[in-house]
Amino acid sequence: MRFKHLLKFLPIALTALVSLGAAAQANWPNQPIKLINPFPTGGTVDQISRLLQPHLQQALGQPIIVESRSGASGSIGTAMVAKAAPDGNTWVMVFDTHGVNPSLYPNLPYDTLKDLAPVMQIGTGSMVVTAHASTPYKSFNELVQAAKSKPGTVAYGSIGTGSMAHLAMTSLGNALKVDWTHIPYKGGGPLAADGVAGHVSVTMATYALWAPHFASGRLRPLAVTSPKRMSELPNVPTLQELGFEGFEAQAYWGVLGPAGIPVPIVSRMNTELAKALKIPAVQERLSQMGVVITSTSPAEFDRFIRKEVDKWGKVVRDNNIKAGE
Repeated sequence: MRFKHLLKFLPIALTALVSLGAAAQANWPNQPIKLINPFPTGGTVDQISRLLQPHLQQALGQPIIVESRSGASGSIGTAMVAKAAPDGNTWVMVFDTHGVNPSLYPNLPYDTLKDLAPVMQIGTGSMVVTAHASTPYKSFNELVQAAKSKPGTVAYGSIGTGSMAHLAMTSLGNALKVDWTHIPYKGGGPLAADGVAGHVSVTMATYALWAPHFASGRLRPLAVTSPKRMSELPNVPTLQELGFEGFEAQAYWGVLGPAGIPVPIVSRMNTELAKALKIPAVQERLSQMGVVITSTSPAEFDRFIRKEVDKWGKVVRDNNIKAGE
């Protein structure tokens, strides 16, 4: 009888929740909004955040502050957002390390799947195995042969331990029985500086990071990780073409907030991001970076993240990869 009595109040409770959500949406935003970049300045996360910043600012009528809080493959800045008040005033732009960090850092100060509210996957992008122009490597096969003939002498840089690039190169090394040395950087900015200068002779990173430097001839693209050749690099083979059947590793960028944000606020943020991504100048810049705009719903991004956690977590465990290696 008590259960039936409580059921009478369920519609009232639901109505109250809807009213609270509507009130939250009506009052939001009412102060400056932080968009956390959990990587060093100059990387692709920073670039995309600042590309969207003025358009979100105009649409929402409040200052959008892009704040860099880097470290631990993006988990330090992401932890700040996971612990922030769920009022819609703090968000984070994540990269492909987001789905790897739960396996790489077993003591993360947040639960990736429970403490964060997915808002939108902005887009995806291919990565490129690249050699500096000063090296003798003119193809991916030449790079592999060099690594096989002199084990341990070929080193490559990535944006950090546990990044998609690191895990992809580890998987390739296993398949080829090649032992190449990983040099982890603390984000795309530092990697780009050393890569262009030739301080690291081989890299695996997103096309978005290297796009300005391929045309200059300083860097030589050897292979791409997308399932099909990139229109931006039509003469560069995919790893699938080079014999790695089914191999695909796509970087991605997306926005999340702390769990518990009222659904109307998440929906509004998703809507404004989608509008910004339809602006011709934004689309042109992202296209130049090799970013394929996906503009997903929150539910689609949530499903994607869960699959990434499973997929790349297995690579981390199978190869006993530890943070900082």
